[in-house]
Amino acid sequence: MAVRVGVLGATGAVGQRLIQLLEPHPDFDIAALTASDSSAGKTYRQAAKWRVDSPIPTDIGEMTVTATEPGEVPDDVDLLFSSLPSSIGAEVEPAFCEAGYVVSSNSSNSRMAEDVPLVIPEINADHLDLLEVQRDERGWDGALVKNPNCSTITFVPTLAAIAEYGLEKVHVSTLQAVSGAGYDGVSSMEIIDNAIPYIGSEEDKLETESRKLLGEFDGAELSHNGMSVSASCNRIPTIDGHLENVWVETEDELTPADAAEAMRAFPSLDLRSSPEPLIHVFDEPDRPQPRMDRTVGDGMAIAAGGLQETPFGLQYNCLAHNTIRGAAGASVLNGELLLENGYL
Repeated sequence: MAVRVGVLGATGAVGQRLIQLLEPHPDFDIAALTASDSSAGKTYRQAAKWRVDSPIPTDIGEMTVTATEPGEVPDDVDLLFSSLPSSIGAEVEPAFCEAGYVVSSNSSNSRMAEDVPLVIPEINADHLDLLEVQRDERGWDGALVKNPNCSTITFVPTLAAIAEYGLEKVHVSTLQAVSGAGYDGVSSMEIIDNAIPYIGSEEDKLETESRKLLGEFDGAELSHNGMSVSASCNRIPTIDGHLENVWVETEDELTPADAAEAMRAFPSLDLRSSPEPLIHVFDEPDRPQPRMDRTVGDGMAIAAGGLQETPFGLQYNCLAHNTIRGAAGASVLNGELLLENGYL
């Protein structure tokens, strides 16, 4: 039988993408949709201003939206996918976990908490066992797992592929799509014919989350990777797809050919939403490009290219679909990992 799941913050941009991915999923059955109090009591079709590039599934459109409170979600729902604003998630997600729900969350709150696993399944699936520490320390019957920021997800898999060469210094400059700011996040007057060289708090997320993701878990505590990371984040007028320029200095010599081979060979997982290959490496120097390459692997793969030697180490470009791989798809994949590992 399919696992009964719910979506917290179901009317927002990531919530809509979650519904698009979950509705046809053979392992999950959407049984609850929550949103703000102003949407509670309405049908989903009435409450959501649908903007995803496929129609609202008929049965989902007729479901009644409830308030985002544990008492409003049926007890037989085993897994909740959260796309709540971080300010709300910080308060609401622990309440759901205390009530016994397992939460796979895209929200940024608690990502860096010591007992909360921050997971990209193909990279650090073993970190999921940090949930045992979390449950012991917090006394929860439920659990909370996070996926990282959409821009972090884009470059960390490429770093994981070359980690055996000894990561020392990493600099990343992002060119991030407007969908990453939400539908109302950037006005047309701000972004058309323009680029914005600052995205609030984004640089810190890349610098800290990457070190946690590539850290080591010994069964009791997590130690972060010792590499140094600096980030520069920019908003550009593309709809979807975060393109990033990365420079890496390694302890051992790393040629572009070595890096390309390592990225191509980096293993995926036998989970429904994990693509094969995980990293698609282009030989062309002008790829990847957002409009052409954001949907590789149905939007769940990482695209890389432009590998070259520079005075500052290896340089390359990478790209991921920010609302699929970088948000909703990442949460769904973590849900599949939770199911595979017996947490549901």
